[in-house]
Amino acid sequence: MADSSGLVAALMAHEAAWRIGIFASVFALLAAWQSWRPYRGVRARAQRWGRHLIMALLGSLLVRLLFPLAAVAVGAWAESARFGLLQWLPLPGWLVIVSSIVLLDLVIYWQHRIFHWLPPLWRLHRMHHSDTQFDVSTAIRFHPLEIALSMLIKMGAVALLGVPAVAVILFEILLNATALFNHSDVHLPPGLDARLRWLLVTPDMHRIHHSTERIETDSNFGFCLPWWDRLFASYRSGALSDQAVMPIGLKDFRADRDQSLAAQLLQPLR
Repeated sequence: MADSSGLVAALMAHEAAWRIGIFASVFALLAAWQSWRPYRGVRARAQRWGRHLIMALLGSLLVRLLFPLAAVAVGAWAESARFGLLQWLPLPGWLVIVSSIVLLDLVIYWQHRIFHWLPPLWRLHRMHHSDTQFDVSTAIRFHPLEIALSMLIKMGAVALLGVPAVAVILFEILLNATALFNHSDVHLPPGLDARLRWLLVTPDMHRIHHSTERIETDSNFGFCLPWWDRLFASYRSGALSDQAVMPIGLKDFRADRDQSLAAQLLQPLR
């Protein structure tokens, strides 16, 4: 693999600025889009966004405390030590990066499915699904413990696959941007949506996953690439009812008190 140390050093030197800058730009763009042309509309937007932002900050803080070096440093170690599957294969550098992004997305897909299958993990993940509304801020509504556990899984995957640090950074930027997109309260023209969902998970595709009907909740697990749902038979092309009015969230935790910050943090214990 070609030496990417210069690029890695440049990206890592400004990693936080890149992440925050792209995240904020994509969030602002999608927030403006869904405000201009809302598909379903949301209530108490400022209040919801404030709670979701605090939740995301708590998760980031917990990750920094538990895993100060995180997945990027694991990737830098794997590349320097020539450890992991992709480091052992005679592949050009660009193909290692592309393969890393695709394989990490596959790992995230299966992690998502397992979090739905195993009851202890579902108790963490269901906080994301208990949002009774659906907009761009839903993308950052995850329990801090789930964020920390997801980082631990990602670090293990990066080490075993031999993902270089530059690919970790690019994947996380891409994953964050696409998660914001497919959680946004927008609706694409049907023809465009049908074509785009061969390349990316679209809002109409992922909104089905947030239905109150369990058969729909347990489908369309992809966050970025849509191929895995088709390949592993978890793809649903359409919802059981009109997405513009279908109930969002879980059949439990629907009261306003269930949406408070304290209630969300304590929800895995309920």
